[in-house]
Amino acid sequence: MIKPTISALIIAKNEEKMIGNCINSLKWCSEVIVIDDGSIDDTREIAESYGAKVISFKHSSFSRLREEALKRAKSEWVIYVDSDERVSPILAKEIMVNIETNSAQIFRLKRENTYFGKKLSWGGWQDDVLERVFKKDNLMGWSGDIHETPIYKGNLIDLKTKLIHFTHRDTISGLYKTASWTPVEAIELYKASIPAVTFFTLVRKGWMEFFRRAVMKKGYRDGMEGLIEAVIQAINRILVYIQVWEFQQNPTIQDRYSEKEVELSALWKNEHDLGRKK
Repeated sequence: MIKPTISALIIAKNEEKMIGNCINSLKWCSEVIVIDDGSIDDTREIAESYGAKVISFKHSSFSRLREEALKRAKSEWVIYVDSDERVSPILAKEIMVNIETNSAQIFRLKRENTYFGKKLSWGGWQDDVLERVFKKDNLMGWSGDIHETPIYKGNLIDLKTKLIHFTHRDTISGLYKTASWTPVEAIELYKASIPAVTFFTLVRKGWMEFFRRAVMKKGYRDGMEGLIEAVIQAINRILVYIQVWEFQQNPTIQDRYSEKEVELSALWKNEHDLGRKK
């Protein structure tokens, strides 16, 4: 009997500190493919040194990035793993056993999230599940530019072992991540023609996000890390809606600056004209 093959697909951008250990946790796969989304650090070189095949493909849509990776896979099965995620030996064995026994065509994984070095068990993280392993022929594609969702056919099962997620390793890396995804979500909301954003909107959205994570989802039970996470998620929500407000301005903010530049140029022109008359 021929052993089933599986391709590991990684989307990465400026992940030189994380990509090596990620690939190391995927050595059990038939191949590892990294889609490099415009890295300016040593992500590509490090990934190649660990034996991965690296494809340069830059795009603002996470769905398009995942679909590009899918096109490159040569195996019967695929597993999607992000650079800050790790597959344990137990999870790898569980995946392969279910593939070999043909249990289903889609495997959904629970995710164990480590935030500022602490495993979070509350704040909504306890409900973190995602479809990440697919029989290639059963994965039709992905939808959504930022909160992407797989489009598939076939039977789905939930695996027991969790995928390890080393997220928010420090404040600065978290800010970089925020800067990359909040504009995309803001554009989606703006295109949906949501009501005009007011200051009350910002306060309400931020407070609701904090209350939902810290109180309703009991994030406070994770201690300082859980409360910080709730605060950062609230800030992220506010930043999304501030950017929606920017898009809603008429005339645009850029037009306002252009108008001021014209006014200042006119003042200098008048000054030069007066100087020549003297």
